[in-house]
Amino acid sequence: MAESPLYQPLSAQDASFVFFEHRATHMHVALLAIFEVGPLRSAAGGVDAARLARYCASHLDKLPRYRQKLAFAPLSGRPVWVDDPHFDLDYHLRRTALPAPGSEEELKRLVGLVLSQPLDRNRPLWEMWLVDGLGRDRFAVLIKVHHCMMDGVAGATLLTTLLRAKPDAAMPDLGPWQPREAPSPLRLVVDEVIDSASTPLALARAAAGALRAPGSTLRHARERAASVWEALRSALHLPSATDLERPIGPHRRVEWRVFDLSEIKALGQQLGGTVNDVVLAIVTGAIRRFLERRGEPLEKIDYRVVVPVNMRSPSGEPGVANRDSAFFLSLPVSESDPVARFEVVRTETARLKNSHAADGIDFLGQLVDRTRSTWLIDLFVRIALRVQPYNQIVSNVPGPQFPLYVLGARLLELYPIPPLFERQGLGTGVMSYDGRLCWSILADRDVVRDLGGLADDVDAAFHELRGTAGSRARTKRRRAGVPRRKR
Repeated sequence: MAESPLYQPLSAQDASFVFFEHRATHMHVALLAIFEVGPLRSAAGGVDAARLARYCASHLDKLPRYRQKLAFAPLSGRPVWVDDPHFDLDYHLRRTALPAPGSEEELKRLVGLVLSQPLDRNRPLWEMWLVDGLGRDRFAVLIKVHHCMMDGVAGATLLTTLLRAKPDAAMPDLGPWQPREAPSPLRLVVDEVIDSASTPLALARAAAGALRAPGSTLRHARERAASVWEALRSALHLPSATDLERPIGPHRRVEWRVFDLSEIKALGQQLGGTVNDVVLAIVTGAIRRFLERRGEPLEKIDYRVVVPVNMRSPSGEPGVANRDSAFFLSLPVSESDPVARFEVVRTETARLKNSHAADGIDFLGQLVDRTRSTWLIDLFVRIALRVQPYNQIVSNVPGPQFPLYVLGARLLELYPIPPLFERQGLGTGVMSYDGRLCWSILADRDVVRDLGGLADDVDAAFHELRGTAGSRARTKRRRAGVPRRKR
């Protein structure tokens, strides 16, 4: 459906997250931000929630989607965005508190409970929870947003919209807002019919334009076909089933850890790879430990992850929440040597980048978008749920490398939390921020009862990789006759 003054249709990828959602698979993503209280302290000693609410209200003009809700075209069922005429900010801003001084374990239990509840489809699809009483003079903000409104990159953009690079406590003015009239069912039906009639003509024009330059078009088509074939080949490489890939329920657990980003970067440089290679090597080592403890036959397991890849243009794409492709790769969980595991990961990520597999997946998504076909989106969702070519999602998003503030209160840590799809008991979200690498793990409460053990495995896998790499580097220097550094 074409865009209208009264509504905006969701892109194919955004709409797919609406269709992926079922009773046990809530398609919300989350950002957990931990702040120091600082100048946001109220007269009563806690956080000044009323002031924070006014600040959020003053930024809604920059976030139009947060005052809109879903409607559905009567014929195709295609979701569209319409203004919510009864928008109530107080509904979306929630406040709770831990028994002071609240521990991080108590905060984790609270976050798990909040993420176990679906968002109300009859309202704008987001909530913001202020959590007071966190120990060491801190508070937390949990932002819970439907995936059709936000991916990892959009989450980072949301932060830069709401937060400031300086400890400025100024309160912007709240501008007036008048919701647009909601389109009638008849208007949506008429637009659908017109859109269906115009789509073949638009595709024919695109084909005619391509024929004007047959040489370049043929070369481009060959390159596109190769990337699509690589994408399909990678996506149809099915993983081994483990005890973690079984039907999930609606209840969630969450864990997190934080690393020094400079140490992660130094380790990647030492081993000739990237920060993302280090992240995937740590995931490999942690999953190896975790599955081994569960008695899984490591030598027989092909453990595959999907890594989202940002495909936005440098200028951005207004109105589109998700523009991601993906890499699918097998993690060498059967390899006992941590440096050898890293080398396998580094080689495979380099191969995938050169193969342009992400371009092929992105092209297929854009093709579905151009057809404006809801049944194609639904077909894609059904195939993805049935095939599921991965064991878990590992999302790694670069964030700002400078401190951010809200009304003068400094942001200390920032954890992205991904959703879980059907038969996916585990997901990992990573974001770098101000010299830290913030690492979260989300799990189905019943599938992964020992999630704290897996979080400890993440710590252990990092120290194992760093220790082994450092030991081999020292051995190599001694063999080369390089004297030890003085401490």
